[in-house]
Order: sequence, then structure tokens, then C-alpha cells
Amino acid sequence: MTAFDLVGPVGIVTGASSGIGMATAVALAHAGAHIAGVYQGTDADGDDVRHAIEAVGRESHIVPGDTGDSATAEMLAATALERWGSIDIWVNNAARLMVKPLIETSDEDWHGLLAANLHGYFYGCRAAARVMYPRGHGRIINVSSATDILAVANLAAYATAKGGIVSLTRTLALEAAPHGVTVNAVAPGAIETPLNASAYTPAVRTTYEQRIPLGRIGVADEIADVIVFLASTASRYMTGQEIVVDGGLVIDGTVGHAE
Repeated sequence: MTAFDLVGPVGIVTGASSGIGMATAVALAHAGAHIAGVYQGTDADGDDVRHAIEAVGRESHIVPGDTGDSATAEMLAATALERWGSIDIWVNNAARLMVKPLIETSDEDWHGLLAANLHGYFYGCRAAARVMYPRGHGRIINVSSATDILAVANLAAYATAKGGIVSLTRTLALEAAPHGVTVNAVAPGAIETPLNASAYTPAVRTTYEQRIPLGRIGVADEIADVIVFLASTASRYMTGQEIVVDGGLVIDGTVGHAE
């Protein structure tokens, strides 16, 4: 075994049926973890991730649910404990995107987006910590976003949620450390996912390709690999950190100065 092996642990992933969530669930399974997960949709919408997890010889329990409801997190925790007796990794990932100017954002828009994108992370962190603290070990990983560093107009609610996730991550990391639990965040930049499909117009794609130093939009597997690192013992001395995975986008201030 190496520091990156996860044979035996149990992982929970929210938003597990597509994009970064599906890539993460499958990557954790490849590393050896059994996976419980939740997503919004019908039972059939989770078939692809269930089959992918079971194809590598791991067990899965992937069900529909709303992470904006605290009962969903409690259900996931109870199910994992009943089925496998442990929760070692909890990845809060479920989110949705809303592109809208702040002055056009209704109360319902604002609270509806924060329900899944921020409140759901609180519910997941709390459920995970309650299980992990008595056991003296665990990894909580929150998917934030590069938008909390590089501001994007018309994403006020989304960026507010992501900034809140980083503060939640850092504060909980301090509380969790004495219990042997680490808490970290991964901040994706521009990534090809169903979440972004309509927002990434040809013009947006061209702009990203020009501004990202590595010259391309990323893919979900490239985020999942970092999450596997944080879930493994290789990250055992890291906590309270946000790892930006964006091809260099947020550090690029190049404007073409004359020599």
C-alpha cells in the first residue's frame, strides 16, 4: 500500500451523478473506497456512477436527494454507518449555477441557490464531524471555486456561497484538528461539467483558452485527482487549506506590456 491507497475506507460524495461529483466518486472507488452519494434527479440518473463504482469492485449506495435539506445529510450518514460501519471521507460537492445581476436577483433566487451551495455544505460538514470526531480520524473535503478569488460579474449568489465555504472550511479545520479530522477545500477554475454547459458559450471558451496559461478548460477528472489526494494519508499534515486547480487562471495578470 502507498499513501494514496484508500482500500477499506467509506466515502460520501454529494452531487455524485455527474461532473466533478461523479468523477470524484469513481476516483475514490478506484483508490479503494466504498461510496455513498446523493444527487438531484430520478433513480435512473444515478445509474452511470453506480455502474462505474461497482465495475472496479467497490460497493455503492447512490440515491436521489436534496442537499439543501438537512435530513439528506443525516440520511447519508445513517445509511453509510448501517451498511459499512464507518465514514472516513466526506466530499461536499453538490451545487448549481445562477448567472444573474444582483439587482435582478429575487429573494427566492438568493435563498434557493444558497440552500444547496452553502447550507448543504454546513449540513454535510456537521454530519461528517459528528461521526468522525468520536473515531479520531476523517477527511472532510469541500468543493469551493476560483470565483472566490477571481471575481466574476453576475455570479453574486454563487460566489458568496463559495466564499462562505472557504470560511467554513478554515473554521471547522481548527475545531476538527484535535479530533484527528482534517478539513480542506478544492477550488476548481473553468472545468467542463454539465453545470457549466450553457454558460460556456463559444465566446466564453475562447476567452478562457486565451487567459488560462495552460491553454485549455479543465476536465472533472483533474479535480477528482486532487480530492483523492486530500482524502488519502498523503495529505495528513494539511488542514484548513484551499487548493486552487485552474490551469493558472487566477495568477495570470498578463496584459501584454510593451518591452
